[in-house]
Amino acid sequence: MLRSMYSGISGLKNFQTKLDVIGNNISNVNTYGFKKGRVVFKDLISQTTAGSTAPSATRGGVNAKQVGLGSQIAAIDTISTTGALQSTGRVLDLAVSGDGYFRVAPQSGSTDISYTRAGNFYMDAMGDIVTADGMYLLDASGAKINVPTTSQSMSIGQDGTVNIVAADGTLSSAQKISLAKFPNSEGLEKVGSNYFKQSPASGAPNADVTAQTGGKGAIQSGFLEMSNVDLSEEFTDMIVAQRGFQANSRIITTSDEILQELVNLKR
Repeated sequence: MLRSMYSGISGLKNFQTKLDVIGNNISNVNTYGFKKGRVVFKDLISQTTAGSTAPSATRGGVNAKQVGLGSQIAAIDTISTTGALQSTGRVLDLAVSGDGYFRVAPQSGSTDISYTRAGNFYMDAMGDIVTADGMYLLDASGAKINVPTTSQSMSIGQDGTVNIVAADGTLSSAQKISLAKFPNSEGLEKVGSNYFKQSPASGAPNADVTAQTGGKGAIQSGFLEMSNVDLSEEFTDMIVAQRGFQANSRIITTSDEILQELVNLKR
């Protein structure tokens, strides 16, 4: 069989994966805190038909003769650039201006911590601040943040401090929203529902989980971080992937026509 046919097959598979990633990016263009993906290719292997030779006193050197055997996926990256901040004016809509992830867990003191950039938080019937899925927003000690239901008002500072005005007018600022920062945030594992998990590639989060320290950004109350997907870029990549898919399919059909000509040599 022709080597070009199998090279074309590898290209079809890779461009299909690229289209899958682009489709996921576009479907999440309005997902708060979403981080887009990117597919990177690399060549598969090259078959050496003749080796290289060094120059001699009577003849110059000769380069090796190699035939490539296709392509493969080098990486599927997560691009963790900050998306645009959208103003909402709602106190519990939070965005991180800079690096850092909100820490959330299914219960107070849990070690099963998830991380998110989606800051659309809510208050449940007990006054606890939770995500849309009911995960508790955590402070530095891993405890959930509670706002008494009898409070007059509340506000959140850029360092994560939760300022609560009680029913008697006294001000409390004891609770503080925590942020996690990782050595390699692009190595975090996506687990769905806007959540990330620590992975061996991401490394462990910094011990200091205070906002505006250790390279972490500020918490902006009344804002939400939009997806960092650029539709114009995604549609351009889609055109490139579509043409690449078509070109590789043409390689297969052309190789098939050559094989047909070989078969027809014997009539």
